[in-house]
Amino acid sequence: MARTSATTPVVGFGPAAFEFYAGLEIDNTKSYWEAHKVVYADAIKAPLLALLGELEPEFGTARVFRPHRDVRFSKDKSPYKEQQGAVTYVEDGVGYYLQVSADGLLIGGGWGITAPEQLTRFREAVAGPDGAELAKIVKALGKAGFAAEGEQLKTVPRGFASDHPRIDLLRHKSLYLVSMHEPAAWMQTPELVTKVRTSWRKCKPAIEWLAQHLAE
Repeated sequence: MARTSATTPVVGFGPAAFEFYAGLEIDNTKSYWEAHKVVYADAIKAPLLALLGELEPEFGTARVFRPHRDVRFSKDKSPYKEQQGAVTYVEDGVGYYLQVSADGLLIGGGWGITAPEQLTRFREAVAGPDGAELAKIVKALGKAGFAAEGEQLKTVPRGFASDHPRIDLLRHKSLYLVSMHEPAAWMQTPELVTKVRTSWRKCKPAIEWLAQHLAE
């Protein structure tokens, strides 16, 4: 893998970024990280910060996740995350998301549960009159290439009928609308900002619905 100069950050995400994570998947060790930390800094972190800076006026300040895994309660003691994520929160647990990995670029947004009360509010809203709006939004995003992901129950949540028209949404304990993009030349051009901005704008109706109904 080619090393990148610490003084010349890559514009956007080029081959070095995806090669870095492909290598990390094979050798998730401190020695690998230390040998390639310049690549991480220049080919991943610096372009990510620059991208988020371009998006900040419209979407707000983003939080960049630390690359180290919390292994205290995990059987998997691999020290590093095999992707670099960032999120712009608009409400507790609700926001726009971006992730770089060996697979490419994941763009989207949604909600990750932060408290049992939030899950209760989510299910009440989905089951109520406003739930049809969310179902419509999720369907439209599906047609636009966004998959509905997140933790789900395999069974029917307590208190709801198995034939509820929105049972698939009610099973969710978290909900993300995401599109995956394989490594491509445009990721190393100004088109990167345009594509992420456009994708986040498409997710905006879902983000706004979730923020409105999950807020205390």
